Amino acid sequence: MVDAFSHAPAEAADPRTARLRANLAAVRGRVADACGRAGRNPDDVRLVGVSKYVSADDTARLVDCGLRDLGESRPQLLWEKAEALAGHPQAPRWHMIGHLQRNKLRRTLPLLSLLHSLDSHRLATAISEEAAKSGTPCNVLIEVNLTSDPGRTGVSFAELEPLAEAVAASSAMQLCGLMGMADRPDRPGDSPRTQFARLREARDRLQSLFAPATTPGHVRGELSLGMSGDFEEAILEGSTMVRIGSVLWKGLMPES
Repeated sequence: MVDAFSHAPAEAADPRTARLRANLAAVRGRVADACGRAGRNPDDVRLVGVSKYVSADDTARLVDCGLRDLGESRPQLLWEKAEALAGHPQAPRWHMIGHLQRNKLRRTLPLLSLLHSLDSHRLATAISEEAAKSGTPCNVLIEVNLTSDPGRTGVSFAELEPLAEAVAASSAMQLCGLMGMADRPDRPGDSPRTQFARLREARDRLQSLFAPATTPGHVRGELSLGMSGDFEEAILEGSTMVRIGSVLWKGLMPES
């Protein structure tokens, strides 16, 4: 096993790191190309590497390659990897991108840079109470269900404003923006880009409700939109964070 915290001298002997570095460069190139088409600065789009597919060693390799923002969808995996990478010289910033149960809050919240998946008033109340106890406000995105699929997590557009008001009223949470996941393009209904545009418009409405940005409870402008199959379309519609997994790990997983 290679040293997970090794750097350039060991990379020549570690083909996994070399492949990962090439994959990351390719993704960043695609982000830059999409930003160029949209007339945006690539620095305005944060790349979150979804590490749920891989081991702690490979996750550490990703950080070694220069990507500090890491997304996990299961609290238990986040706990394990946060512990494994606790001594990494480039401290990772952990993002919770999957559903978070209330009984997992106490152990999860202190580790998070950002929670992408706030999806109910009950969870908002529990987060507010837990964050108030710790004295550290929790940065959150409200997850919105962009499709008509009742099996998807996230609030409806009709439920969004009341939940945003509740979050903004809490001194223990900072509403940083919105998150959504588009439906597959082969399914009937609106295209992914149309769904992304709808969430951007909802973000803009929320910001106007809580303007100016210098007031307490204001809504920041983050949009967590786009994954491996549609992140370029998301960038064209204003995404500020793209959650990338499978294309980063191409060639490094048995099924790839």
